[in-house]
Amino acid sequence: MRGQQEISIGVDMGGTSIKFAVVRGAEIIAKGDPVQTKECGSPDGVVAAVGQRLRELREKYPAVRAIGMGLPGFVNHAAGIVDSLTNVPGWYDVPIRRILEEESGLPAAVENDANCMALAEWKLGAGRGMQDIVCLTLGTGVGAGVVAQGQLLRGYLGAAGELGQVGIDYRGRIGHYGNRGAVEDYIGNGELAREAQIRYAAAQGVYKPLSELTPIHLENAAKEGCPVALGIWNDTARKLAACLLTCHYILNPQAFIIGGGISKAGELLFDPLRRYLKAQIYPAHFEKLQLLPAKFGGEAGIIGAALLALEDLAVSR
Repeated sequence: MRGQQEISIGVDMGGTSIKFAVVRGAEIIAKGDPVQTKECGSPDGVVAAVGQRLRELREKYPAVRAIGMGLPGFVNHAAGIVDSLTNVPGWYDVPIRRILEEESGLPAAVENDANCMALAEWKLGAGRGMQDIVCLTLGTGVGAGVVAQGQLLRGYLGAAGELGQVGIDYRGRIGHYGNRGAVEDYIGNGELAREAQIRYAAAQGVYKPLSELTPIHLENAAKEGCPVALGIWNDTARKLAACLLTCHYILNPQAFIIGGGISKAGELLFDPLRRYLKAQIYPAHFEKLQLLPAKFGGEAGIIGAALLALEDLAVSR
């Protein structure tokens, strides 16, 4: 792959922390100290902290060619602008690419973080060699990136592939943007914990704190045969299947590639998900549809951002 032996810096911004790494292809060469997002305050504070980390890494690794950054929200890749960020206040119409270039002295590229994950899985991970895939990351919410006919799908304003906002119930909960029944209002670390809390109280008369109902807690309980936890995973799969069913008939991908903390439950999620999809998708289509775990886990965003930076650099040469 062109540029694979070159190195770049990948930056993965989350609502809690910002991670940095020097990357060659799929290899993480070195990691920088993370920055705590909320401690930085305003976008200016975040940018100053990010700039400092970039300069530190560049001093240690002078062969770095470019910077790539993934951000959790609406990012206009072509313009290099953040329209708005999810759960990070104050980020509206921020020219982040230009700022990164000024701070680092290197060419930069910016993209939605789930699109970075999709790029990593498509070029180097579970979707390598495929032309049509949908990548999802299931964690605090539902992030997604779409590759269609060998192109990362961005859309008119860079907001294509926001599958977390796909409605699965037109009478459902009112979401962040006023839309009803968005899948990420039903699937997420917090949503699973709150639903489990209600079900334990109803079934066993037991109040469990949310801190004891994380995905790993529910995974362990399900493996021990707990009917409440098993029911949570089954219903999570059923809700996710409703979203993927819509995506299948719009995009007809070769594979759905699923990562994020919730996906670590493995077959507790994937087995019922396959059954629900099989029951609702045209049989000849389902036979050729792959349902795959993501390869890179929590490092996919950094790898994808670093890869994007080199690809953009190659185009600009």
